[in-house]
Amino acid sequence: MGNRAGWLGVAMFLAALGLLGGWGALLLARSRRPAPPLPPYAIPTLSPDEPLPPPPPKDLFRPQVLRYNNSSEPQTLDPARMVGLPDITVALALFEGLTSLHPRTLRPVPGIAESWEVKDGGRTYRFHLRPSLWSDGSPVTTADFTYAWERVLRPDTGAAYASLFQCVESFQPLGERTLEVRLRNPVPYFLELAAFATFAPVQRRCIEAHDRAWTRPEHLVCNGPFTLAEWRPFERIVLRRNPRYWDAARVALDEVRVFAITDSETALKKYLAGEVDWIREVPGPKIADAARLPGFRYAPQLNTYFFRFNVTRPPLDDPRVRKALSLAVDKESIARHLLRAGQRPARSFVPPILPGYTPAEGSGCDPAEARRLLAEAGFPGGRAFPRLTLLYNSSESHQQIAETLQHMWRTELGIHIALFNQEWGVYQNSMRTRDYDIARSSWVADYVDPSSFLDCFGTGNGNNRTGWSHAEYDRLLALAAREADQARRMENYQKAERILVCDEMPILPLYFYVNAYLVSPRVKGVYDNSRNFHPFQYIHLDAERE
Repeated sequence: MGNRAGWLGVAMFLAALGLLGGWGALLLARSRRPAPPLPPYAIPTLSPDEPLPPPPPKDLFRPQVLRYNNSSEPQTLDPARMVGLPDITVALALFEGLTSLHPRTLRPVPGIAESWEVKDGGRTYRFHLRPSLWSDGSPVTTADFTYAWERVLRPDTGAAYASLFQCVESFQPLGERTLEVRLRNPVPYFLELAAFATFAPVQRRCIEAHDRAWTRPEHLVCNGPFTLAEWRPFERIVLRRNPRYWDAARVALDEVRVFAITDSETALKKYLAGEVDWIREVPGPKIADAARLPGFRYAPQLNTYFFRFNVTRPPLDDPRVRKALSLAVDKESIARHLLRAGQRPARSFVPPILPGYTPAEGSGCDPAEARRLLAEAGFPGGRAFPRLTLLYNSSESHQQIAETLQHMWRTELGIHIALFNQEWGVYQNSMRTRDYDIARSSWVADYVDPSSFLDCFGTGNGNNRTGWSHAEYDRLLALAAREADQARRMENYQKAERILVCDEMPILPLYFYVNAYLVSPRVKGVYDNSRNFHPFQYIHLDAERE
């Protein structure tokens, strides 16, 4: 009898695998193994008065060469046109704005502006520029900032982040080293914005001389801690220490080699072989092993993994269809059994760890309600549902997630969604032109405020990319932007988010990121923080590799 029961159990297990397919096999196999122990999902409390890290030791070995995997090829090195984290990571090594960010606390610290005054109840900022030089030896002046900002605002530039300037009423130079900025309303995070790549200065003479080729190594003039020495597309970027940077004495690294290894397994192998010092992502299945390595790092992120729906394409123009697709996805199982690195399933767009804000949450997994909505929209049992495609940028982890959603939609709704992947630059262009049906996306906070997430889906925002527009949503964003009372401001953002993730759902939030990464113990000056911001000018190597 015991033998028959054993065979019956095996038969039932095999039957379950057959019914669930590849995703089911993966889920069942992983669910038998305990998830690795990880730190809590929370942002640690840090003192806002924490000083900047001390300068590096003077007796460092030379040359100091950091080998960093950026995970993707930057689409552009033009601060006005960039959107993705791979681009911005490199840009903030090449360019510095009025302010910079503390590498640990992320509070604004002086950059090209050595000081500033705030007047008119927070509506007027007067920045005083320090003496500083471009990499060609010419001085950085207020004219470089006004030219850069006016260029961002020109429609022909195609700046996706031009909307960040909506809070700015005017800006004008008061001489070569004083810049006055007037805001439409007080903006509590404006000094953080001033550190963002879109607000960085660029040299007019360089751009006008070389047009779109101005970011090539032989042409680029920059004012940051590093210069662009080499750019071999899809292979590597080489950054060299800028001797003309105003704080060059602090910069220890002679060179940063930035690689574009998209496959996380390959990157991990290179790290373990000592060929790379720092990888931004550890593959989910390897987290348990990697957590035992001395270079393992883990930090919750103000970053959301989600999918966009192109609402200009039927049947995705119907909110019932979008809701059905979302309700059919078991986010909890994906986070717990597929990702396995402490990610949290997302029912909101704004991460729940953003200080001072309680996100509005949509419904959890409800396949029965999903089927009802799909039938109500005219597709009972998935019949007559058109063939749609899910787009993702090339990555093994993105592929696994896309295949999982594909399986869930087929199993729960009876519909087939095709999958298609593109290299990062091509994918970004498809997103910008809305050449997709459903697309994998992510968003990391550019500053610590719910508006950094929610403004993305305002009408006409360059980062919307869904075709979705909603008058009440726009009205609430505008009210929040003008509101001085913090509690009422957050209430308006919460109402707007409810429209986004409960009522209209032009997006499908999937999970909130954690940053599980590996940095060689010999690399010093890397601080965990909630935005994956790690300025290279604070980093040094403390011993030669063996």
